[in-house]
Amino acid sequence: MSTELGRLEDLPADYREALTERNLVPLWPNLRGVLPPGKPRPRTRATHWPYASIKPLLLQAGELTPIEKAERRVLVLANPGHGLDNMQASAAMYLGMQLLLPGEWAPSHRHTPNAVRMVVEGEGAWSLVDGEKCPMSRGDLILTPTGLWHEHGHDGTEPVIWLDVLDLPLVYYMEASYHVNSDRQTVIAGHGENRHARGGLLPTLVFERSNRAYPMLRYPWADARAALESLAADQPDLEAVQMTYVNPQTGAHAENILGFYAMMLRPGQTLTLPARSPAMIFHLIEGGATVQVEQQRFGLAEADTCCAPGYVPVTLANTSACAPAFLFVADETPLHQKLGVYETRA
Repeated sequence: MSTELGRLEDLPADYREALTERNLVPLWPNLRGVLPPGKPRPRTRATHWPYASIKPLLLQAGELTPIEKAERRVLVLANPGHGLDNMQASAAMYLGMQLLLPGEWAPSHRHTPNAVRMVVEGEGAWSLVDGEKCPMSRGDLILTPTGLWHEHGHDGTEPVIWLDVLDLPLVYYMEASYHVNSDRQTVIAGHGENRHARGGLLPTLVFERSNRAYPMLRYPWADARAALESLAADQPDLEAVQMTYVNPQTGAHAENILGFYAMMLRPGQTLTLPARSPAMIFHLIEGGATVQVEQQRFGLAEADTCCAPGYVPVTLANTSACAPAFLFVADETPLHQKLGVYETRA
């Protein structure tokens, strides 16, 4: 089959004008753009966002814009491959660093995109999600799934910063993105992370199946870190020490579009991840690491974030020979699996 297809400019001008007047487009000049040979051509670029350069600008935003004027005070981590104005980290992922100052309250709202919060630094803040109050500590993962009311408050004395990860680009592309504001929520008793605190054990009344699609909203970092260390000790030959954040009642991914993981690199370890179809986000919680994506290499300090496009291998290396490194990883795996396009390449 020929790889050379006819060009749009090869067609007579009057024919092109007739197509345009009727809202028609010839496929063949555009076919290779939408169906490239061999593999996709992602617009997502390997990109590094050093936290040391973000934090001063985020704190300055706190001085320049009161929370009442911002509602959510966020600096978006935009991927240049998608154009900064599109506010995308990848085709389906949005990233933002959010700041909440002592005494502030970010109003209650709900929206169609799914979101999670990965706490970067600070103490005393909380998210109230569907009436459940979720304290924020470094490394904690907090869900705010589609349609659930959520607000943020701060009772502490120092700024709190967290990383937002949303499937906003996908929902926006589907023309299904919107939000609704509300008054403050009423706090309800109970915490999902307490009911589902031990692997292999579930509360007996889980068999009655509550109507909550997301029975666990807060995943404490202390538990995730301990699980990684236990796995590493139990399986010393295991190459990839990684845990998946899941819905404890179903075993499925914690949310239904994006996947979230905690990863440990052993001291001095180098780990090569195979080329897979979904794009990936890496956020360093503890330690130091490098990320190699094709010809680009990023040195990650604590709280740094970077992304890698799909269909390319990624090599991670722990820069310490004596201490582990811990990362939070987000990717588009659940979406690719649901669409039937997920693949791994040697």
